[in-house]
Amino acid sequence: MRARIDEIVFDCADPAALARFWASLVGGEPQDRDATWSYIDVPDFTRLAFQRVPEGKSVKNRLHIDLVAEDIPKFSAEAVELGAELSGGIVTDEVGSFQVLLDPEGNEFCFVSD
Repeated sequence: MRARIDEIVFDCADPAALARFWASLVGGEPQDRDATWSYIDVPDFTRLAFQRVPEGKSVKNRLHIDLVAEDIPKFSAEAVELGAELSGGIVTDEVGSFQVLLDPEGNEFCFVSD
């Protein structure tokens, strides 16, 4: 059996705000189904959805999204202006570089480059 990914869903406190943050990073138009569910159809990717849950984030994500960024410091600074937070510094190894950030609700994501 093979299943197809329909969407990636983030649990959060404010779906509309988080959808707008992510749309600023990856494109797409935020859509609010209701106060508990928002989503964006990301160009050339699958849908990102945001659902309201009562509990807050308490531990590190077991899954995160990597975003290709040719200029990691520039992209990171722009993300911080949108409400992200840096988590450590830029890491570089033989494969490339990455910067871990937290979105406005604390979900980890990375900007990466070769």
